[in-house]
Amino acid sequence: MAFKNQVFELLQQGLEEKPELFLIDFSISDANKIMVTLDGDHGVTLQDCIDISRAIEHNLDREEVDFSLEVASAGVSTPLKSIRQYKKNIGRVLKVKTNSEQFEATLESVSEEAITLTWTAREPKKVGKGKETVQKKVEIPLSDIKEAIVIIIF
Repeated sequence: MAFKNQVFELLQQGLEEKPELFLIDFSISDANKIMVTLDGDHGVTLQDCIDISRAIEHNLDREEVDFSLEVASAGVSTPLKSIRQYKKNIGRVLKVKTNSEQFEATLESVSEEAITLTWTAREPKKVGKGKETVQKKVEIPLSDIKEAIVIIIF
């Protein structure tokens, strides 16, 4: 069995034991550096990373293949990649880039095909002078999203 397939199988077994966790990124470099990035429905703890690391490392033989292993959680500034990440961030402010536009708005809902963002804007009144506050809403197909990042507000 190829080394990458063996590592991926061990990773999947480790994730089966922790269904609240999910894989964001997995790669193995030419120098056998294994990189695993995880996220979780309720975040990722240090213990989660240790458990997944052990699930992989304790089932590989360094005598056969020398490797290094890094298991980490997706950082705050890491772009969202999976529907599961979008769902866990409903109600938070996202910065979303598409091919033609950029939005900074609250994630209202997520479906298998699209996300819905809402925000308020000040626009000129339809009648008379001045501006009024209006609610805006846009649905963006997931296929159109180039990058989506959670904005941390203090």
